Amino acid sequence: MTAQPHSGAPAGGHAPHAPNSPWATGGVTFAGVLMLLNGLLAIFQGISAIAADDVYTRVGDYVYKINLTGWGWILLVLGVVSVIAGWGILTGAAWARIVGIALASLSLVAQFLFLPYQPLWAVFMMAIDVFVIWALAMYDPHAPTARA
Repeated sequence: MTAQPHSGAPAGGHAPHAPNSPWATGGVTFAGVLMLLNGLLAIFQGISAIAADDVYTRVGDYVYKINLTGWGWILLVLGVVSVIAGWGILTGAAWARIVGIALASLSLVAQFLFLPYQPLWAVFMMAIDVFVIWALAMYDPHAPTARA
């Protein structure tokens, strides 16, 4: 018999999954809950902005020239997508992790643009967005959770 090189893969041919870190596992749950709650709040904000333009007051001159009803519809649509993605993340759907990364990336850019208006809040939210992106990208639903 000739010696066969060992590739490290088990007999089935699939490489074993590296265990998830406890931070990534907790981060995915955090991301799902955060997206659910954020989506619900965005839905309520969108409905209130659509219902009456005088609910929110204008603070100075803003970069974006969209009326309040337009912002209401944007918030409503993004809120519905966030709720669906948050529910999908909590149930373990792979598509939801991709949508979650996309939404957190959009939030990161939006918070960067919001830096001149609320710098501390924007930096805090950017840090949360980076953590959510990391957790959703690193989490492997088929891997076991590593013990700390």
